[in-house]
Amino acid sequence: MTSGTHVVRAACPHDCPDTCALHVTVENGVAIKVQGDPEHPTTKGVLCTKVARYTERTYHPDRLLHPLKRIGAKGEGRFKPISWEEALDEIAARLGEISARDPQAIVPYSYAGTMGLVQGESMAARFFHKLGASLLDRTICASAGATGLRYTYGASVGMQVEHFVDSKLILIWGSNPITSSVHFWAIAQEAKRRGAKLVAIDPYRSLTAEKCHQHIALLPGTDAALALAMMHVLINEDLVDHEYIARHTVGFAQLKERAQRYSPARAAEICGIPAQTIIALAREYGATRQSAIRLNYGMQRAKGGGQATRAVACLPALTGAWRDPAGGLLMSTSGFAPVDNAALGRPDLLPGWPQRLPRTINMSTIGDALCHPGDAEFGPKVEAVVVYNSNPVAVAPESGKVAKGFGREDLFTVVLEHFQTDTADYADIVLPATTQLEHLDIHKAYGHTYLLANNPAIAPMGEAKPNAEIFRLLADRMGWQEACFKDSDDQLAEQAVRWDDSRAAGGSWAQLKQDGWKALNLPDAPFAQGNFPTPSGKCEFYSERMAQAGLDPLPDWVPPYESVASNPVLAERFPLAMISPPARNFLNSSFVNVDSLRKSVGEPTLDIHPDDARMRGIAEGQMVRVFNERGTLNAKAHVTDKAREGVVVGLSLWWKKLAPDGKNANEVTSQRLTDLGNAPTFYDCLVEVAAL
Repeated sequence: MTSGTHVVRAACPHDCPDTCALHVTVENGVAIKVQGDPEHPTTKGVLCTKVARYTERTYHPDRLLHPLKRIGAKGEGRFKPISWEEALDEIAARLGEISARDPQAIVPYSYAGTMGLVQGESMAARFFHKLGASLLDRTICASAGATGLRYTYGASVGMQVEHFVDSKLILIWGSNPITSSVHFWAIAQEAKRRGAKLVAIDPYRSLTAEKCHQHIALLPGTDAALALAMMHVLINEDLVDHEYIARHTVGFAQLKERAQRYSPARAAEICGIPAQTIIALAREYGATRQSAIRLNYGMQRAKGGGQATRAVACLPALTGAWRDPAGGLLMSTSGFAPVDNAALGRPDLLPGWPQRLPRTINMSTIGDALCHPGDAEFGPKVEAVVVYNSNPVAVAPESGKVAKGFGREDLFTVVLEHFQTDTADYADIVLPATTQLEHLDIHKAYGHTYLLANNPAIAPMGEAKPNAEIFRLLADRMGWQEACFKDSDDQLAEQAVRWDDSRAAGGSWAQLKQDGWKALNLPDAPFAQGNFPTPSGKCEFYSERMAQAGLDPLPDWVPPYESVASNPVLAERFPLAMISPPARNFLNSSFVNVDSLRKSVGEPTLDIHPDDARMRGIAEGQMVRVFNERGTLNAKAHVTDKAREGVVVGLSLWWKKLAPDGKNANEVTSQRLTDLGNAPTFYDCLVEVAAL
């Protein structure tokens, strides 16, 4: 243990675009304070409420500190401590036995519990590739939008967040940055002070929408119709940049024809907003190149989420906004980072690579996958799941089916965790993992353009081990001799980035560890001269790749699976559209068990419009039942016009065991997938609400 007080450079690991640079103050081996790095250009010394209390999470009295083995029924959460030797021996034996029959019966399940490239998918990916386990399609958050961006821009790329400060108009579309991106919000607020107009486009009058100049409360799943109607106005009123279109885009003639189908009057009917609102927004957007869009993932969680992303992403190329650093769009910048995913995950370890691959299971349909008996088309029945960096029993859609699948007595489940989550309650073996303060990692970001290092600040608590170390130990237990399974975390971090790429600007892992963060080498206006990372090098309004894949090559509005307009028969029984965005002090299912943060949220609530409440005899503060054919949950009604008529809002995402009725919003969400990217449709969900 190091004596005295010192500061360690670190990075926030959580699924947030801000990826903050941290200073961790350590006193005699104990982390006593976590602060933002004041010199980092986007963090600027400020942290969200959640991460500012990170020591509460690391030193939480409920931290898992020793390996555990189940002694009760699945779901009861009863375990006994065991040694690491016993745990590793049993896991290796069980996985070895199953893989001898068919390794595809083993499924890894992980997502963004840490965004670190080392403790995320490095040694873990190598382990499952060598094993020949089923591949996991990691779709649960961003894949619809990412696929839409890839077909339009070529990658997840966009504006540099710092330049929003000079924008004249900022559209905050499908996003509540006060909750999900506080550093972008600070920049937007400074732009507002300098005269920028802020417009929130969101079915819900969120904390952010309340502080914008204008709130456009469209119906869930109708964003593409709004964007296409804006195109209709921009094109018909000649508010487009013809030179930029001619030189740096593909398919304008076809897009123009498509946009003619979406008059403001038609889009107004689809979106549930006035036609004049659409016309005025389009005219304002086309009036300056310094128009910027902060697009987020809320709008892509309906059936047409991928095409909606494409539609919105076309707007800045139409007006030539990309010519100015303060114009364009930001959904994700992760595609700028020169990460070497092949070096990290080693897909070449897969048996039969690259011609013959194991089957792929979509993480968003894990409920169906675990309940499937197995057949020639699906493949073998799932016999084992190894969960790390995720909590599927809480976060995956159609939660009742997910819990049923994990409750199978013939399913061998291993969970790497910090706490005994809803999913850990169903595990056969639970392995204690380290938190960000206890291990080494390297990070890219999806809301800014810096690489960051995370140096371990303290020794691991109890017997906790880093994810990468756990999979190294398991590989050793399996008897694998490949040198890649001996790589240290430092070596993995070194391999994570193509340091000779011009965007890495001659950096190195050793220098990044020392400095804490490094800016990527990028132009201020990356697409001022085109140079999109598409096959054509242009913004592709028309995507030949989509046409070849049998997809609509132009952006279009895809009606939701479940809405009053698209499914009137279902809406007769379940007439309210439900969305479940994050509560301010939760992050997916992380932090729900931190007492101070959970107390600040209170209890599960449901915002409902006064007219909808009146029709159902629901009063403010009354407990209500939210239900559809998939499930039911209870919440306290908050009668407010923050929810537009016909839409209810359940701020999420609670651990089920910490909710009064043992349920959360995913009891009612669907396993149906989006048009592009095979992502979940969390906000494409009809329900009814009744007073209790």
